[in-house]
Amino acid sequence: MIPQIKKILYATDLTKNSTYAFRYAIDLARKHDAKIIIIHCVEEIPSSAYAQAAFFDAAKILRKSKNQEKKQSIVKIKEGLQQFCQKVESQIGSPCVNLVSEVIVKEGHAAEEILNTADTKRCDVIVLGTHGKGWLKHAFLGSVASSVLGRTRKPVFIIPLPSEKSRIKNG
Repeated sequence: MIPQIKKILYATDLTKNSTYAFRYAIDLARKHDAKIIIIHCVEEIPSSAYAQAAFFDAAKILRKSKNQEKKQSIVKIKEGLQQFCQKVESQIGSPCVNLVSEVIVKEGHAAEEILNTADTKRCDVIVLGTHGKGWLKHAFLGSVASSVLGRTRKPVFIIPLPSEKSRIKNG
């Protein structure tokens, strides 16, 4: 028996093209009467940067800017979600904002945070896009997508994103 899908973890890098993968999360949520948890990861500032900044008495500024970046990311995700949903509501027939139960911004390595969040939030599936950038090992699959796929026992929907040259329109 296939497990029910009730919680979907959608990982975004906040690029315009990442909304393409969000369409798949919306479709899954609607078909399975599920909720979507959105996660965005902010890379950690290396401790060496704090040590160097402390020398110049700037560590407080770095910490403050990191907190502001998290807050700005949450605001950006929510604004983008509202705009995107307004454009696609005519296509899907119901407000997609109602499908989102939580927006999470975490600091750290993206693959680690996606995997940890999927476990702690007890998500049934993970949806993420991939740019397919990189060389050799990651030639067709992005490094984050590859790492998530290789380290989880949950179903993962990896959506190839359009290239920058064929940038999609969000609607």
